[in-house]
Amino acid sequence: MKSVNPATGEVIKTYEAHSEKGVEKIVNSVDKCWHQWKKTSFFQRSQIMQNLATLLKSNKEELARLMALEMGKVVREGIAEIEKCAWVCDYYAANAENFLENEILVTDFSKSYVSYQPLGTILAVMPWNFPFWQVFRFAAPTLMAGNTAVLKHASNVPGCALAIEDLFREAGFPENAFRSLLIKSNQVEAVIKHRAVKGVSLTGSTPAGKSVASLAGSVLKKCVLELGGSDPYLILEDADLALAAKTCAAGRLLNAGQSCIGAKRFIVVEKIYPEFLEYFTVEMNKATFGDPCEPETTMGPLARTDLREELHRQVSGSVEMGAEVVIGGALPDRKGAYYPPTVLDNVKPGMPAYDEELFGPVASVIRVKDEKEAIHVANDTVFGLGAAVFTKNVKRGEKIAETQLQAGCCFVNDFVKSDPRLPFGGIKESGFGRELSSHGIKEFMNVKTVAVK
Repeated sequence: MKSVNPATGEVIKTYEAHSEKGVEKIVNSVDKCWHQWKKTSFFQRSQIMQNLATLLKSNKEELARLMALEMGKVVREGIAEIEKCAWVCDYYAANAENFLENEILVTDFSKSYVSYQPLGTILAVMPWNFPFWQVFRFAAPTLMAGNTAVLKHASNVPGCALAIEDLFREAGFPENAFRSLLIKSNQVEAVIKHRAVKGVSLTGSTPAGKSVASLAGSVLKKCVLELGGSDPYLILEDADLALAAKTCAAGRLLNAGQSCIGAKRFIVVEKIYPEFLEYFTVEMNKATFGDPCEPETTMGPLARTDLREELHRQVSGSVEMGAEVVIGGALPDRKGAYYPPTVLDNVKPGMPAYDEELFGPVASVIRVKDEKEAIHVANDTVFGLGAAVFTKNVKRGEKIAETQLQAGCCFVNDFVKSDPRLPFGGIKESGFGRELSSHGIKEFMNVKTVAVK
C-alpha cells in the first residue's frame, strides 16, 4: 500500500497491508477489548479523551504536514482540522454522560425508562479528504459511548490511519480500543460480516454508500452513511453581494474544493446576477495554488491525478454542452495533481456541472428568475447534504432554510460546515443517519426499554 505525494507524484512510503489472518486477529482483539471497555465509567473515558485532545493540540503542526504530504491539504487548513478534532474530543468528554443518561418515561409501570447501551465494535470506512476530522467525528462519540472501533481508511492515506491509531494508544486508551486496518476495498465485505462487528459508519461516495448499505443490510447491521453532495447556495436579490461572494468562494475553495459539503452550485436571481458573478470571480481568482507545505499557498493539489482527470472531464463536458468558462478550466502545465479555481457560467440541466458532484475547485453559476425558481433548482438534484441562502432578510432566509430546502444541513448567510454541537448528515442520495451532537452518539447504541411492574 503506497502513500504518494500528489504535489510531486513521488512515493512517500510503502506500507504492508494486513492479511486476512491479520484482520481476523485485530477484529477479535478489538471485540475482546470491548467487553472490558464498556464497563469503564464515563469519568474514566472522559479523562482519556481529554488526554487525546491535548495530544492533538500539541502535535498539530506535525499532523498537518502529514496530511499535506499524503493528500495535498495546505498546512494552514490542516492545523485547523487537527484543532477541530481536539474540539470534538473535548466536546464528547464533557457531554457524553449527559447525552446518554437514562430517560424516565411515565407509564402504567411503577418504573419505566430508556437506557442507552453500547453495541460493540463499530467499523468506520473513511475517506481521504479530511483524513483526521472524518475519523475523529466518528471515533470520539463512539468510544465515549462505550463502543470500540476499527478503521478502514482510504488507501492513499495509510500514514494518517496509523498516526490516528498511535494517538489513541498514546492518550491512554486500551491497546485494542481503536485499531486501523490497512486493507483494500474488496476486503471490507468480510469485516462487515464479521460476527464481532455490530455496525458500520461510512463517509464517501454514493456508490460506496450503496454498496456498504447493501452488505450491512444483508447481515442486519446498523449503518450511518454520509455521502456525496451538490450543495446549492441561493443568492437572492437582497443579499449583501460582497459578503455572499467572499463566503461562497471560501466555501468552494476550502480543501481545494474536495468536500462533500463544499459549496457547489451557485443559484443567483437574474436581477443581481451580473454583479454577483463579477464579485464572485474576483474572490475565486484570489486563490494561490502551489506546494501545500509553503505558508503562502492557499490551495494545494487535488489528492490524486485520477481525481483531477475526472474533474476536468466534467468541466470539458459541460463546456461542450454550452457552459462558459469565466476563469480556469484548463490543466496547468506543472507537475502534480493541480487544478485551477474555475468558474462556469451559463450552467444548465443535463450538464455534468449541473447534475453531478464536482469534487474540486469548480463553481457552477446558475441564473434563475426569482426565489421560487431558485428553490426549485436547489432541490433539483439527487443529493441532499447541505444548502445555504443569502439574503439581508434573515427571517426570509430562515423560512427558506427550514421549510423549502431539501437538505440535512441548511445555513443562512454562511457556508455549510460541521460543528460538534450540531447534528450532521443528509437525505436522498447523500445518505442517512446523523453524526455529532446528541443525535450522533446515539446512532450505535441499543436504545433499551426497561419497565418494572
